[in-house]
Amino acid sequence: MKKAENIIVGISIGDLNGIGSEVVLKTFEDSRMLELCTPVIFANVKLMSFVKKTFELTATIHGIDKLDQIVVGKINVINTWREPIEVNYGANDNVIGEYAIKSFVAATKALKEGEIDLLVTAPINKYNIQSDNFKFPGHTDYLSKEFGQDALMLMVSDNLRVGLLTDHIPVTDVAKHLTEKLINQKVETLAKTLIQDFSINKPKIAVLGLNPHAGDNGVIGKEDDEVIKPTVKKLFDKGIMVFGPYSADGFFGSGQYEKFDAVLAAYHDQGLIPFKTLAFGNGVNYSSGLSKIRTSPDHGTAYEIAGKGIADTTSFKEAVYLAIDVYNSRNEYLEISQKPLKIQEKQLLTKKGE
Repeated sequence: MKKAENIIVGISIGDLNGIGSEVVLKTFEDSRMLELCTPVIFANVKLMSFVKKTFELTATIHGIDKLDQIVVGKINVINTWREPIEVNYGANDNVIGEYAIKSFVAATKALKEGEIDLLVTAPINKYNIQSDNFKFPGHTDYLSKEFGQDALMLMVSDNLRVGLLTDHIPVTDVAKHLTEKLINQKVETLAKTLIQDFSINKPKIAVLGLNPHAGDNGVIGKEDDEVIKPTVKKLFDKGIMVFGPYSADGFFGSGQYEKFDAVLAAYHDQGLIPFKTLAFGNGVNYSSGLSKIRTSPDHGTAYEIAGKGIADTTSFKEAVYLAIDVYNSRNEYLEISQKPLKIQEKQLLTKKGE
């Protein structure tokens, strides 16, 4: 396993008119962060020097042109482009959107090729990134395509984990997307993630119902009784500790979520509204189910405060911490799973006895 400072964290810079570049440099201005990993920012050295000057930061930036020039323990910036670009904080700019994607695509390529260990993405604007070359709702969809794997959007804050059965689709389309196949795939992905990435041996998962009161026995829609409930039962019978569907309205307010290691919401706002109410500013978006690790903060570009020097780094730092924790957990899981069964059992018994 790599020493902490040798873990290479690639960072896509996001929308440069937003708060992303500010929180990235502020995060790694804390020298303690450089003891946990070595960052590589996919952007442009002159541009990041401009950002540093704008916010009167003191961090030293190390410019590189190739990833084999990375210096451990330094804030590395790889020149992903050379030409100057104009930053106008708070503005929605299609040109800036193009550079956000240029950074993200280059970082994703490096992640696929093993040149970086992890990817942490700064916020993008989903509207100005669209082009003939990039027609994805966001980071997660592009990563799913590039890795040929169905990523599960999982929001994480301490022991609160909320995943989505459907994410960036209109509410009018949710019901027709909730198939047995989709639920199976998402539940199995989440169960595997909790075991290998979060070191939870026997994870318990709750699935929320689609309709009010989980359909109220078919009175308010039939999807819960006809699709979700039987699928959950089949998965439980296969040995996965999954339960539901639960009525979503009181599930979080009553504290019921605390009985589970993760919750699967039927659609985007059903899961993200309670998550952000409970954990906004501390949460992390984790792309579960990929062979590589990607996280991001739980906030957006925050144009309204961009350039003012008041952006909070907490969520971005948590995204870095989580990526490193998952990296270490996954490596430990792979190391144990490759050992003979008797050694595995001995290690698990020793761990339980600690």
